[in-house]
Amino acid sequence: MPRKVTKKLQRELKPDRKYQSVMVQRLINKSMLDGKKLVAERAVYAALEQAAKKLNSEEPLEVFEKALRNVSPSFEVKSRRVGGANYQIPFGIQGHRQLHFAFSWLVQSARGRSGMPYSQRLALEIVDAHNQAGAAYKKKEDTHKMAEANRAFAHFARG
Repeated sequence: MPRKVTKKLQRELKPDRKYQSVMVQRLINKSMLDGKKLVAERAVYAALEQAAKKLNSEEPLEVFEKALRNVSPSFEVKSRRVGGANYQIPFGIQGHRQLHFAFSWLVQSARGRSGMPYSQRLALEIVDAHNQAGAAYKKKEDTHKMAEANRAFAHFARG
């Protein structure tokens, strides 16, 4: 199996039932636990509706897409061993991987909250991401700060 996921190896996802969006379907898949897709689907749909209601918006999909754009990272750091020392080298991230990080961080930070059902936690995280706040947005900012701090080692990326 190749190290890099080529276009041929990527599965084509079908859009979700309600919004006909592949992005919502990916969020449902990331939110799913123990193969219970219907439970995850209900929670995600409820979260999108609640987030749109909190932001006084008509379109839950627009709110979600803006939140995703705000949480998607442009850079990441990878460890690389050069001459006996490990360096954190910043790399740019391409589309599919950006979305992977965004979905992971959204779900992870929603699960990290406590004291309410998952749909409410996810809704609050989406609202926070939309407003450029919250744990997922902070994770993106921290990643960008790490990349910026280690920009001096960027020349090792080409070697």
